[in-house]
Amino acid sequence: MKLYEEKTVKRESIFNGRMISLHVDEVLLPNGHKSTREVVLHPGAVGIIALTEEGKIVLVEQFRKPLERSLVEIPAGKMDAGEDSETTAKRELEEETGYACKSLNHIASFYTSPGFSNEIIHLYVAEGLTKENRLSLDEDEFVNVIEVTYEEALQLVKEQQIFDAKTIYAVQYWQLLKVMGK
Repeated sequence: MKLYEEKTVKRESIFNGRMISLHVDEVLLPNGHKSTREVVLHPGAVGIIALTEEGKIVLVEQFRKPLERSLVEIPAGKMDAGEDSETTAKRELEEETGYACKSLNHIASFYTSPGFSNEIIHLYVAEGLTKENRLSLDEDEFVNVIEVTYEEALQLVKEQQIFDAKTIYAVQYWQLLKVMGK
């Protein structure tokens, strides 16, 4: 066994939903003792930093039940089975905002909460936006599309309306682009 590796001895499936699965693993620790780990499995997701020709970022405001409040976020969504992240990013951008893009560039991928979940988010920058159609949301999805300047985005972070890691990362990346003159 590798240093610090935990070998799964037994797995108990607790829940399998449309978004996540939960199981409890019994693991063998590096010191030979056993312990349990609660693990959330997620198919992966994308987030899109959609930048307009007018120098704004396209965001969506939506209610987040686990937090019992609305957040302002970059467009994002879960990857469908067999779908690559770029296809998901194009689909989610159009579904949530009504925009298509001429260019889509992957900038980073990161795990959201590796202590209990394998969820990974693939982050893209979308430019050359064109308004294609009305939103194509899931029947249980309600969003308000907004476009804000960089300064307005910073204010939303300060007010904790932008309060999730992927969107804060996006605002910081946007700042980097501005510093680099892009």
